[in-house]
Amino acid sequence: MSSAQRRRFARILLLTGVCLGALAARATTLTRLQFYQLVQLSSAIARVRCVRADTRFERREIWTDTVFEVVQRDKGFLPTPIVVRVPGGKFQHLTSHVDGVPEFRPGEEVYLFLTGQPGRQFYIVGWTQGTFRIRKDARTGLETVTQDSAEVPVFDPQTQTFTKSGIRNLSMDHFLERLQKELHRQSLSVGLDQQEKETSGRSSAR
Repeated sequence: MSSAQRRRFARILLLTGVCLGALAARATTLTRLQFYQLVQLSSAIARVRCVRADTRFERREIWTDTVFEVVQRDKGFLPTPIVVRVPGGKFQHLTSHVDGVPEFRPGEEVYLFLTGQPGRQFYIVGWTQGTFRIRKDARTGLETVTQDSAEVPVFDPQTQTFTKSGIRNLSMDHFLERLQKELHRQSLSVGLDQQEKETSGRSSAR
């Protein structure tokens, strides 16, 4: 595992720890993530269609496993269908609600920024921050994208306040253009890091 991959994995563990700690306290305090950070922390990014949701009781908590059909992959490898796990849901006579956790309806399409491995459940990076709802204009057929965090307050460490902020009603074309540019930029950055390590290694060997 390269140092860049180790740093990325450490950031994911840190984010997951924050989320799980908030879950234990039955409240959510998510630190705001910039768009480039969402892309960087995600092992996969895809447009998906919700098929169904199942709830289960594990580790003394209620979890919702939502099955999605993969419509379009933009980063990483994903089988289809995939299962995305979030905390909370309704199980028998029990209901658990966790603020900041997205919910999905069968048939709706969303863009998700995910972390996980094929063969296991995936998790949404930053929960509402890694969830982008797709809406289609019935008259024009044009699609727009709105980030869930644009509707849910997220903690901003710079201002020390909870604010609503995120992508709102951005055309699908512009969203995909922004996403591809960021993926390309990060790909170049990883390539340069690797090139510098190889150069440094050759210099040390002399």
